[in-house]
Amino acid sequence: MKTRFVCVLVLSLAAVVANAHDPFLRRTTTVEVVERVGPSVVNITTERIVKNRSSFGRQRGNPFFDRFFQDFFEPRLPHTSNSLGSGVVIDDQGHILTNQHVIAQADRIRVSVGDGREFDAKLIGADPNNDLAVLKADAAGDLPWVPLSISSDLMVGEPVIAIGNPFGLSNTVTTGVISAIDRSVRTENRVYHGFLQTDASINPGNSGGPLLNAEGKLVGINTAVYNGGEGIGFAIPVDVARRVVLELIQHGEVTPVWLGLDFQDLNAGLHEALDLPADLAGALVNRVRERSPAARARLRRGDVVTQADGHRVASARDFFEILITVTPRQVVEISYWRDGKTGTVGVKAEKVPAERVEQLSYDLLGIDLKARNEVGFVVTKIRAGSGAERIGLEIGDLVLAINGRTLANEESLRRAVLELRGHSRALVMVQRGPGRYNVTIPLI
Repeated sequence: MKTRFVCVLVLSLAAVVANAHDPFLRRTTTVEVVERVGPSVVNITTERIVKNRSSFGRQRGNPFFDRFFQDFFEPRLPHTSNSLGSGVVIDDQGHILTNQHVIAQADRIRVSVGDGREFDAKLIGADPNNDLAVLKADAAGDLPWVPLSISSDLMVGEPVIAIGNPFGLSNTVTTGVISAIDRSVRTENRVYHGFLQTDASINPGNSGGPLLNAEGKLVGINTAVYNGGEGIGFAIPVDVARRVVLELIQHGEVTPVWLGLDFQDLNAGLHEALDLPADLAGALVNRVRERSPAARARLRRGDVVTQADGHRVASARDFFEILITVTPRQVVEISYWRDGKTGTVGVKAEKVPAERVEQLSYDLLGIDLKARNEVGFVVTKIRAGSGAERIGLEIGDLVLAINGRTLANEESLRRAVLELRGHSRALVMVQRGPGRYNVTIPLI
């Protein structure tokens, strides 16, 4: 009996040793995906020229002389600020998909691939609202690439693989699962909707790298980590990226869209006056613009919009935060409550007409603006009873910036005004004579 036990033990150990050298047991799906797709992942290095002051001639330790030399003698000498990120080649033309925040304000962009080659890259287009950008590598030869797949069929719990450049450690591979779908992430300025959540490790430098499923298909673009949390990362679904990429390659930007709806937030008084269910949350349609996409879809004044593009709407601001991620010709599914019943309709988004931007400026800010040859726009008309009139704006004042966006041209004004939709107030920089002032204008 003892002899038989020893024989069995010896055979078992021999099998373990043999299996340890069996490449078929170690060549997992993850290994195959990384070998196949990994070469299409690039490391991105950006350079930004930052102006600062030299320390030449400074009297160290003497605050008076420090300030004296700083203000009068020290020249502003530039230095280079570097940042790191990731990206993925998505077609045979050398287009690279990454995050907008990876290349923001970059003066030079360099990409390197796994075989050691490095190239300059130029920016084709960027969309800060979706945090996506497309680059074009100045490569002498073909680059490995992976096509965009789909993300609409992703399942919570299915395995995923992230590849990127965290902390400058190139081509780092991490694995995990899809932890959740359609997450909303709040920042200081807005809420981003529709993120994929994963526990595959995502760290600074991973931004812009691919999130792959077990088949090696590109299903997301790694974007953010949750501060203070471990195993909580977020990625942009590839279905969103596909629409944005097309716009960026064709036009260099994502054109703002409209549906033709004006809203007001629900409150207790409106719930009672309109006899709405107490638990109904949404944004009340108070106007449907003529000949607009919403009018053609037969939405009505008095409808309560509860969802847009699959995301919950609890206020007018929610709706417009969702809308700024929408691309032209995209069909947005709108869920609404009307006369005690719920309904759903598809509304095809369109580019915002130029005359609508002018009307929005008058409706929201209460002013008409006229372009001039320099930065800023001249106030030519003020609506009676508007927030602009109440704070004392006058005809002839110059509006130089809205919510931190400098009004350098018609395009900047268009984007600044459209970004006001759903907000209750705007921070406006005004020049009157030699003085410049920041004022807050209620949007009514």
